[in-house]
Amino acid sequence: MTEPRPRSDSPPVTGTQPQEAEVLQHLLRSPAYLKVLVFCGLIGIPISLAAFWFLVVLHELEHVLWADLPAVLGWDAPPWWWPLPLLLVAGTVVGLVVAHLPGAGGHVPAAGLHTGGASSAALPGVVIAGLAALPFGAVLGPEAPLIALGGGLALLFRDLAQAPATAQGTALLGAAGAAAAIAAIFGNPLIAAVLLIEVAGVGGPQLFAVMLPALLSSGIGSLVFTGLGRWTGLPTGNLSLDLSAPFPRLDAWDVLWGLVLAVALAVALHPVLAAARSVASYVHGRPLARTVQCALGAAACAALYALTTGRTPVEVASSGQSALAALAAEPHSWGVGALIAVLLFKGAAYTLCLGSLRGGPVFPALFLGAAAGVLLAPLPGLGIVPALAAGMAAATATTLRLPVSSVVLVTLLLGSSAMMPVVILAAVVAFAVTELLPGAREQAV
Repeated sequence: MTEPRPRSDSPPVTGTQPQEAEVLQHLLRSPAYLKVLVFCGLIGIPISLAAFWFLVVLHELEHVLWADLPAVLGWDAPPWWWPLPLLLVAGTVVGLVVAHLPGAGGHVPAAGLHTGGASSAALPGVVIAGLAALPFGAVLGPEAPLIALGGGLALLFRDLAQAPATAQGTALLGAAGAAAAIAAIFGNPLIAAVLLIEVAGVGGPQLFAVMLPALLSSGIGSLVFTGLGRWTGLPTGNLSLDLSAPFPRLDAWDVLWGLVLAVALAVALHPVLAAARSVASYVHGRPLARTVQCALGAAACAALYALTTGRTPVEVASSGQSALAALAAEPHSWGVGALIAVLLFKGAAYTLCLGSLRGGPVFPALFLGAAAGVLLAPLPGLGIVPALAAGMAAATATTLRLPVSSVVLVTLLLGSSAMMPVVILAAVVAFAVTELLPGAREQAV
């Protein structure tokens, strides 16, 4: 009789798991990797300070150009023609930077967010183009210049410290510097880390293949625990703070209309992104003259919006970060005509700026999604807060092709996880629809 096989305390592990664990342990024990890790922690301090002051200069310059200067000249608000001279300056300076400085002022925002390609030689052009475009009315955000600034400074510090320049070290330092800088604009290290993971494409298509089902099931599963309408759901622990903000309880109509809104925004923004890439190709041949043309075209959109609606041209010009706060705080102050006008004119200006100037695509996409949500909020059974949440998530996921980052960003902006189910579902649906539309692969970067 054979003796029974002794029982193991744990089941055998098969496949590649031991190999992957050994690789990770070897990496963590590697002196070179540990040196890079320590160096990344040290450079995070000066890079964060540089990013902070870059944002301070942008904010102060924007306030001077759009508030203080009109007040000095006797206007309570910028007149309708105010964007024209400002964006003329922006287009001229950015065009000169693109034509003559190393790095061309950073990558074209129509290509999405990138971590690669940052260098210390490109830093002057990135800073000048960002300072010329963003405060002067470009319909772009500061996140792309911050990523380039952080990555370039990290490599500059490496060169100053005379550290060895390896391919792995360059990639790690660039990503770490970009994360330190991007955390300054979003005010949260979590969104910076998640954004950089997706932007860097860690895991490639397999990452998205795994994330999308996980996101979708987690969004649907969270509805079971939070409850729909009068259904109170199942009792479960909650690590979030009990905020006093009056967030409504989601019901079935909020979810259904949120899905419709996600599909509509994906379909509507798809041609905007395609047109932006066409603008970028057009500008590439003669960067100075054609950048000025596109900047003046964006200025004309803001001027026409002001003439048509009687509202300030700032709502079309600039990133939309301040306008987003005003829209969320007082959505009922915007009439249907104003919302339609701002979607049309800001969408057109966004297209021109994406293909010609320098900046990031995040905040204009957030504003356009929020405006679409407020416009459709009167639909039967749809509330303003769920519509805002779904619109921002769908627009950001469509524009960035980064569904997880979109979910985290919108949730952090709302300051509550109460809308997270509809945020997740809108981001996943918008991302999937965008990927399935004709020409999506040509637009993907």
